[in-house]
This record gives sequence, structure tokens and C-alpha cells, in this order.
Amino acid sequence: MTARTLQLSAIKGLGPARIQALSQTGVHTVEDLLMTLPARYKDTQTLTPIEALRPGQTACVHGWIDAAPRLARFQGRTLVTARLRDETGRIRVQYFNQPWMANQLQQDQEVLLYGPVTEYRGSLQLTSPSIEKEQGLIPVYRALPGIKSGTLAELISRALERVDECVTESLPAGTRARHQLCEINYALRETHHPQSYETLAIARRRLTFENLLMFVTAMRLNRDTAREGTPLEIPADAADRYWERLPFPPTGAQRRALNEIASDMRQGRSMSRLVQGDVGCGKTAVALGAILMCVKAGFQAVLMAPTEILARQHLESAQKTLSAFGVSSGLLVGGMKTVERRQALAAIASGEWQLVIGTHALFSSGVEYSRLGLIVTDEQHRFGVRQRRMIEDKAVSHPHVLVMSATPIPRSLALVMYGDLDISTIDEMPPGRTPVGTRIVPEQKRGGMYRFIRDEAAKGHQTYIVCPLVEESETVDVPSAQQVYAELSAGPLSDLRLGLTYGSQSAEEKARTIADFTAGKLDVLVSTTVIEVGVNVPTATIMVIESADRFGLSQLHQLRGRVGRGGGVSWCFLMASPNERLNALVRTNDGFEIAQEDLRQRGPGDLMGLRQHGQTLPPGMKEGFDIGMIGEAAEELKYLKQPGAEADYALVKAEALRRYEQWLSQITMN
Repeated sequence: MTARTLQLSAIKGLGPARIQALSQTGVHTVEDLLMTLPARYKDTQTLTPIEALRPGQTACVHGWIDAAPRLARFQGRTLVTARLRDETGRIRVQYFNQPWMANQLQQDQEVLLYGPVTEYRGSLQLTSPSIEKEQGLIPVYRALPGIKSGTLAELISRALERVDECVTESLPAGTRARHQLCEINYALRETHHPQSYETLAIARRRLTFENLLMFVTAMRLNRDTAREGTPLEIPADAADRYWERLPFPPTGAQRRALNEIASDMRQGRSMSRLVQGDVGCGKTAVALGAILMCVKAGFQAVLMAPTEILARQHLESAQKTLSAFGVSSGLLVGGMKTVERRQALAAIASGEWQLVIGTHALFSSGVEYSRLGLIVTDEQHRFGVRQRRMIEDKAVSHPHVLVMSATPIPRSLALVMYGDLDISTIDEMPPGRTPVGTRIVPEQKRGGMYRFIRDEAAKGHQTYIVCPLVEESETVDVPSAQQVYAELSAGPLSDLRLGLTYGSQSAEEKARTIADFTAGKLDVLVSTTVIEVGVNVPTATIMVIESADRFGLSQLHQLRGRVGRGGGVSWCFLMASPNERLNALVRTNDGFEIAQEDLRQRGPGDLMGLRQHGQTLPPGMKEGFDIGMIGEAAEELKYLKQPGAEADYALVKAEALRRYEQWLSQITMN
């Protein structure tokens, strides 16, 4: 039977109100509903005897209610307690604020209970376990606005009965054979109602591979429609002459990246290239080389940074490096005085400034450029596609685009995240950089850490202390920057010179504090993550991160990169209890390894930098993201684009456009 589009109204129990609720989440057809995958599964097929239960596990226990449940009330709250027995022992069962459970359980009732095992005063208990009616792997769905999780499960079960009517196989038979993938309808049945862990793994692998293949294909189609660009006249030896004038020899990776950029900008197609690499690998030097080539070819360049601190840091680097080549540069940031901004706009429009460095102000109204040929975006993950396109639109013709990221990404993941960009990876560090030692510091050793900070200050070394909050919070029990500054100034570090900076400070106060720290007028800088990027102080040898468990691994690695820039021994102290994430940071200084671990633990996060603008992740990418399969999907696309596979490629291309065309137009137009 040929599959056809089946409307939601065909499913029993889906009235106008629920159809509208589903539509608002992007579910418009029965097929869309079937693609709403379970968030997790309850394993009620594996039974655990009471004597084998351990605190912290979630278990399914079969037994009998030992006595009639008791209902207690106290301070407006309720507690239902009962005892469950099996052949191996007894355990307490409790439900907070669920008084109806007193009527759900009866003495000597045979039950199947599923829930977390906790410990209270040395005794184990099941806390708010669900009463299960069947054994198996039971799907659990995320509730949608207007539709509860249980209701969604019932609706999907009914939709599954119509799967053959509305779902068409979207992968070519050859693709399925090459990668040993099951058919789509089997995958959907087993994903929603799995027979076993083995069949579930087979099903989820199929759906994950399909999601990645379709997304990679759509991004490649988007890139293949790249606009024509202006070819720049760049001499063949331009990169070599640039490196010869610098006071340090480039690494092989830096040379390779700049040569790739030069080759791109010589073409008649607008360059779109990502330069990614670890903190301190020399991306800025590569970007300045690209800017020099652009300016010498008669065009203007822009360098956009996410913070004013980083923008000023780039201006200092640019003036130090490019002034020797006769390149003029200037700064445009928000909050400038009227006269200062007017002068900056005039210098930009006239071309007096060949390089313009700034923040979001670079694409604000009133900014006009003179022959804008190159846009460099630093810390790409903080901007996203939409903001990048806003500044591109200010160019007369299609400019070349270079984006940088100090958040290293495994190349296979980068193929997905930056599918519209070519990728240059700087995977070598300049000689002389000593790895930063990292330690997790328990609270009882804080005093010893402060003594070490004072000893380092006596040697002329400086310390960062980073806090997750600016002000003290009633709802979050973590130290704030203001609180830590006040306590240290009056206590353990009162004999040192302390400074305080955070994002909401005035630009003048922030710049003054950073300048004092950079000049060595401060021993300790207490701050929020405002110093995560752009602050370069070679004499800073200690990074203290308060409540380190509240930060992501990649962000912790970025913060750690603020020290270790002077060639000596430096330390990063993580104030928190040990856990898997923090142990990974202690174990390695390799940013690529850390990024891989961060991705494994937390998922892909904000793909394409769209979430910060209120836009959704692409369809199908919220569930079943698998790091190891990204490269596999990219290789399959490469195979499908070879001669002889035209029919299979046409099938995949059509499906990719069906799923992602609207989403791609969203990121392109915005």
C-alpha cells in the first residue's frame, strides 16, 4: 500500500484542542507524531529482589503490600507510607503529597512497583514508585504544552497502528545495506514499543543515522548554493612574507590554515571558512594574516568579537602586528559617546580605517562600510548564523567570511554544526607553552590555596577568581563575585591588591579594572566569566573557579586558558566536589578531547547558534544524537554524490529538503 499523508484528525482521541497543541510544537501529521520519540524508557522487565536493592538505583520490584497504607498529614503536606515484601525481604514505600495513593494500594495486593531507591536513617525505601501494569521497556515521553506525557503515549500507540499508511521508506536500499540499517517502519515500532534492548538499539541506530544523513545533506545543499564572491588579487608568496615579518615562527598548522584561506579568497566564490583550535593555538595570528591580504588587495575588513574586552584585545594585537604593514584600524563598540561614534562611523565609511574591530555595534544601524571584502567573526559559537548574516548584508557585494572558534570541536561534529563552512583545524600549539596543572580543591583545603595565592603574589604572579554569579542569590546557593570580593578583601587576602569586574559594570569601569590587572597593579581579579575570552596577562599563573560544577567542560577549559601564557608553571583550581566532568578536566589539557567528553556528557547543545535567538533546533536533531555516527553519515553522503548513485542521491536530497528546507530558509533569511 502506498503511504500517504495522514492527518492528525484520523487518530482517535485527537480533537481540535490537542491538534492545535501538537501543531504549535511542529507536529502536523501522523508521521510527525510517530517521529516524536521517547525521552527514556522504564525497564519493568528486569526485576530486582528487595535484598539486592541499593541506594541511588531505579528499580522494578515485584511483591505484595504487607499492610494497609497509612496516610499522615503535617504542615499542609501529606505522606502515604506502606511496606512491600517479597521472598527476600521488606522495604518501605512512600509517597509525598499524593494522598490518593492510600486508596491505590491494598493489604496483600500483588504489585509491580518502579521507582528510585533512596536511603533514610540507614534504611532503604522506594520513593514515589509508579504502579506498573505490564513488564517490558515502557516508553516515557516528554510532556508537550497542553498534552501530558501519558496522554501522548496513548496517542502515539494509536498512531502506530496506522504506521504503514503514512510512513514511506526514506533511505535507499543500498544505504541501508552498506550501514546495516533496518527499515523505517520496523524502527518506529521498536522505538515506541521495543521488544528488548537489542531491538531498541537496532531501531534507534537507524533513526539516528537517518537524522544525521538528512541534516548533513541539507547543510551541504545550502552551502552548494553559495553566492558568487569577489576574487582578491593575492600574490602567491603573500602568506610567507607575512610570517617572515612576525617575531615568532608559525606552526605548520598555522601555515596550512592561512594558505587555505588565501586560496579561498582568490576564488570567484565567497569564502566561508571556520578556523577552529584550542586556546592559545594562534588563531588570531592567522586571522590577522587574512585581514592583511584583504587590505592589500584594496578592500576593507571587519573583525567582530562577542565582548568589548575581547574587541579591545584584538585592536591592541592588530595595531601591534599590522601597523608595520601600513594597515590602519579602529574600534566600534556600543556605549560610545556621540562625538566618538560619529568620528568612528566617518572613518569606517570613508575607508580611512582599513580594519574595523568591534562588537555587535558593527551591524547596528548607521554603519556603512567602504568596499567590505572580509568579515572575521571570533568566538563563532557566541554569535550564530543570524548575526553573521546581518553584517554580511552591509557589504556592497558578497564578502568573504572567516569564523573562529576556541571551543574545539571534533571534525566529524564540525561537519554537522558548521555544514555551510569549510574547516581549517589548528591542532598544534606554539612551542614554549607549559600545560596548566589542574586540581579539584575541597572546601577544607581553601585556606591552603589562599596561602599559595599570597606566596605567588610575592613572586609577582597574579590570580583570577571566577564566580558564576554577580550578586548573592536567595535561590542559588553559590558564592557571588561581589560576595567573594568583599570576604577576601576583609579576610584571607586583605594584604593583597584586589579588583572586581563583571558584565553589567560600565564599560569604563570594566576597562579600567582589566587595564589595572594587565598592568600588574592588581594581584587578584575577582570576576564573572566576563574574562573567559580576550584577557591576556602573561604574569597570571592561578585560575580559581568557584562552584566549578556549575560550568560546562568547554567553558572551564576556556577559563583555564587565561593562565599559562607566560611560559612558567600555572595552576587551575576547581572549587567543587569531584565528579566525572571535573575529573576529565584534571586528566587532560587537550581541548579536542575535552570537547569530545563535554559533547558525550551534555549532548550537542546549541547547533548552529540558533537557540539564543528563540529559534528551534533542526527537526530530528533533539533526539538520538550520536557522535560516532556523524562521520559515517558524512561519508555516506560523499558516496551518494559519486557517479552512478544519482537515483539514490535524488531520494535522499528530496527527503532532506522536505524536512529542512523551511528551517534552512529561516537561518538564511535571518
